[in-house]
Amino acid sequence: MQNRKRDVWPVLIYSVRTASVAVSSLLVARLFRLPEAYWAPITTIVITQSSLGAALPVSLQRFVGTALGAVVGAIAASYLGEGTLVFGAGVFLLGCLCAMVGSDRPAYRFGGVTLAIILLKPREAPAWQIAFHRFAEVSIGIMVALIFSVLWPEKEDTHAAQN
Repeated sequence: MQNRKRDVWPVLIYSVRTASVAVSSLLVARLFRLPEAYWAPITTIVITQSSLGAALPVSLQRFVGTALGAVVGAIAASYLGEGTLVFGAGVFLLGCLCAMVGSDRPAYRFGGVTLAIILLKPREAPAWQIAFHRFAEVSIGIMVALIFSVLWPEKEDTHAAQN
């Protein structure tokens, strides 16, 4: 029974850490009055890793992919309009751009999500504004996750590492 209690403790600490960073990210996004502030904590949860060294590569790929997806989405929506073919062409172009800048598949996936949000979600604002908001929401999530990785690093779970 004592061993089971010890096994639960790291999970509880990780849960408190994750909840704290997710709420902080949401509050920062709300402070900037971003319309879909929930993307900041979603990004933060995706980025939150065990160490700053592990979080940096994920963060960079998410940032690059989101930026490329936002640009491609805004240009496509502004100049080509909506539709399945425009979306498909945008996804293809995004893949080519990710390859050209040397990004990997996670950047392409993250960019594809941003592109889909811009091109497939009914818009109540210009595409450029939606693209900027999406980029800002994700960037806030990345920054908060990285700050927490420095200020509150996760302790290595030696029991889990042994298993």
